Amino acid sequence: MTRQSLSILTPLALLVLLAGFSDFQLGSVGAEEDYNVQELLTRETFNQVQELEKSSKPGGHEEKRQIPAKISKEKASQSSKKADKTPTDTKSECPPMGLESLKIDDFQLHASSTKRYGLGAHRGRLNIQAGLYEDDLYDGAWCAGRDDPLQWFEVDARRLTKFTGVITQGRNSLWSSDWVTSFKVMISNDSHTWMTLKNGSDDLIFRSNREKEIPVQNIFPTPVVSRYIRVNPQSWFPSGSICMRVEILGCPLPDPNNYYHRRNEVITTDDLDFKHHSHKEMRQLMKVVNELCPNITRIYNIGKSQGGLKLYAIEISDNPGEHEVGEPEFRYTAGSHGNEVLGRELLLLLMQFMCLEYLSGNQRIRHLVEETRIHLLPSVNPDGYEKAFEVGSELSGWSLGRWSNNGIDIHHNFPDLSSVLWEAEAKKWIPRKMFNHHVPIPEWYQSKNASVALETRALIAWMEKLPFVLGGNLQGGELVVTFPYDRARSPGVTRGQTPTPDDHVFRWLAFSYASTHRLMTDASRRVCHTEDFAKEDGTINGASWHTAAGSMNDFSYLHTNCFELSMYVGCDKFPHENELPEEWENNRESLLVFMEQVHRGIKGVVRDLQGRGIANAIISVEGINHDVRTAADGDYWRLLNPGEYKVTARAHGYTITTKKCEVGYEIGATRCDFKIGRTNLSRIREIMEKFNKQPIKFPVKQLQARRSGERPMGT
Repeated sequence: MTRQSLSILTPLALLVLLAGFSDFQLGSVGAEEDYNVQELLTRETFNQVQELEKSSKPGGHEEKRQIPAKISKEKASQSSKKADKTPTDTKSECPPMGLESLKIDDFQLHASSTKRYGLGAHRGRLNIQAGLYEDDLYDGAWCAGRDDPLQWFEVDARRLTKFTGVITQGRNSLWSSDWVTSFKVMISNDSHTWMTLKNGSDDLIFRSNREKEIPVQNIFPTPVVSRYIRVNPQSWFPSGSICMRVEILGCPLPDPNNYYHRRNEVITTDDLDFKHHSHKEMRQLMKVVNELCPNITRIYNIGKSQGGLKLYAIEISDNPGEHEVGEPEFRYTAGSHGNEVLGRELLLLLMQFMCLEYLSGNQRIRHLVEETRIHLLPSVNPDGYEKAFEVGSELSGWSLGRWSNNGIDIHHNFPDLSSVLWEAEAKKWIPRKMFNHHVPIPEWYQSKNASVALETRALIAWMEKLPFVLGGNLQGGELVVTFPYDRARSPGVTRGQTPTPDDHVFRWLAFSYASTHRLMTDASRRVCHTEDFAKEDGTINGASWHTAAGSMNDFSYLHTNCFELSMYVGCDKFPHENELPEEWENNRESLLVFMEQVHRGIKGVVRDLQGRGIANAIISVEGINHDVRTAADGDYWRLLNPGEYKVTARAHGYTITTKKCEVGYEIGATRCDFKIGRTNLSRIREIMEKFNKQPIKFPVKQLQARRSGERPMGT
């Protein structure tokens, strides 16, 4: 090593180097020299990097939007308490590198051997799921081709990285039991010379999994710096094989010349509260936003969870707390599965964003707020969320917190109205005995003994109270938008295309979200688990993915006027906090565009001849076997794609009126009002009821006598 090469090291670089390797014994003197030379050459631009870091600190970007003092104060208050309240995911010094979130691509993952392609290194990602029927393409882990202590799973960070820990799982499988019980860790800078982490003079052995699904985290006694890292299994479940799913905790060291880092970097200019919030913190953040924008926000709750936590919602409107005639009502919900937390945080970010943009005069946001009554319900299942939050983003696994406190999947806990409708259609009861919409809830479902979550009952009451037109429920673990029906019509079928009468409208609504998402329709993106939804434009009919009875989407469509879809907003159900800004950028435009679709189709008011609104009038569109009804003031909204439609308004006791209504391509519903008069029969009945008179019934003999002018005998 020359003096010239040594002169490039700064004191800070030497400290990092010594901290990384002081506790570990190298294989040989030659290996040590090669290793350190490689490290020195990689750090030639370290001083430049330090300058870059300084310029990238908060305040370094002049174009960054400044958050108002009230929210800044709140963020500072939260930051001061962060050490006490932040869950496990921040106890390690460094965040996940991104095996689960797919920031680490397949080409960065390698293995000593592979059992088959579907169990290759590219499948060794934390929480990756296998298909229902495991096959040669999509299985649930990396599995070694041989079961011996020489096997390894390798990650290429593509740059110098400070590694602080490893998280492991076993194989996701319904049919096999495979997991690693202990392992070593090896590091390298050139992928040829490897060094094993040591405990004094002995190799450091990390204890791993006891079963296949619960993640186990091992933090290194001292952080290590290198480019490559290997997990080297030493023992495994005796009845199984060497199979692992892995996440690496690591902080990339600054490198302005690193191509891969620059290519994948996503920077947001929105100064929002990017963190995971407990239930109490969520309520406090809502309060701060409400205080900042009191004229356009209102906080309320729709009920309580099984554990007694309030289900808080925030309304955003120019007249909060009031339904305005002709103004559609929109809702976003999230967290029906408590461990799918990205949707919850996205709604909290959306709430902040809309408040700040409204105050700054953003015309798009102002138009949305002034023309729409928006409701955001960030946490449908707060009990489940608190369980996942307590453990942390990397250790909650795939299912902890998914269900309500009494073990119910809230999203599929609604009455199965699609079966009720299809049975009525088969018996030809529609429209004589039953309508094709507003299907009533069965009596058994409303009994106290029914297995219905308190959260579900609160949602149903909320959905019945407000005349929602369009809704989206945010979920996680995939990148796709699903639309009704969610249950296949054919019994016993696990998946099958099952369209609603409004299939073309639903497909457009789904595409409006997916196409504006940064990743959903990207054909080059990696599959989250087993399905390549990008080939289908990032959308799919729910029943053709996996059939499920009693979904929130089907119930909403059949029992109310609201068209509901599910947005699966990220492969990682519970992303680390440092990934929230990028996930916000991925979804922000989609969240706004989908809200704007509530203004697509026709709208109007059905009135009587005196100008009074008629509630529960039925609006039918020729060729679409699904009707909607007017709200309490007689106003209605009917989502439709562009085209010309023959629309009919009818109400009990009124004449039927039909007109043509044309829907254009521009956002903005076409006005289509109706005036309908009473039928003669209804007018007669109304007069009789008003004067408390009943029809006069004459016996036949009296009627004949009156006609002949004679009085009947005995009178």
